[in-house]
Amino acid sequence: MTEREWPESADQRAAAGLAERLERVEQRIRRACQAAGRDRSTVALLPVSKTQPVAAIRQARAAGLSRMGENRVQELVAKAERLGDLPDLAWVLIGHLQSNKVALAARWASQIQSVDSLRLAQALDRQGQSLGRPVEVLIEVNTSGEPSKFGFPPDQVPAAAAQLRHLTSLRPLGLMTVAQQSSEPDQVAACFARLAALRERLRQDQGGGWAELSMGMSGDFDLAIAQGSTCLRIGSAIFGPRPVAAADQPSTA
Repeated sequence: MTEREWPESADQRAAAGLAERLERVEQRIRRACQAAGRDRSTVALLPVSKTQPVAAIRQARAAGLSRMGENRVQELVAKAERLGDLPDLAWVLIGHLQSNKVALAARWASQIQSVDSLRLAQALDRQGQSLGRPVEVLIEVNTSGEPSKFGFPPDQVPAAAAQLRHLTSLRPLGLMTVAQQSSEPDQVAACFARLAALRERLRQDQGGGWAELSMGMSGDFDLAIAQGSTCLRIGSAIFGPRPVAAADQPSTA
């Protein structure tokens, strides 16, 4: 048997599958950017590795992906520790953050996209002071109004954003939302449009800033790009089906 005929290992097949899915995602992003008249460089990709094994994350890093999004602080920390030999791999928390996990999140996450209360923001600010560095955050907004979702109601965001700007160890970069899960594209797009409009209001009120709009997941990121998303949280379209479903909180990828 020649070297070319030698059967691929399971790891090689998994890596090839991830590369193929990543290429399909990239093609979709480029088409959506072209349709929206946007430059591809204005849209960042945040792979969401929640419930995925460490081996899959290694394959993703080998494919050139340098940030990973996680829903749970405990899972983020466990993976970061196991992948300590990849110091250039950054971790982003996108799921709901409980008050008793704030210290861990501030220490291990390069960015927290799920600030959904002033109390949480203040706790993160105190952690930033203890760590001697600012904590990068996004305000989570419940643009669909669904009671099952976390986030500030849209009408409370301007006042909350104004207060966050006064927290010296917090660096608020923008807004995040999870759109309504609907088969009607107009309803999904309306959530994204709401977030984009809120961001413009904040920039007008505060003279700039608030550059980030984290919106769009595997099933709807084309619509998010059309509404101005700067960060796509994509999980299953890159990694494939999740080994374990996260049933106790809304999907953020």
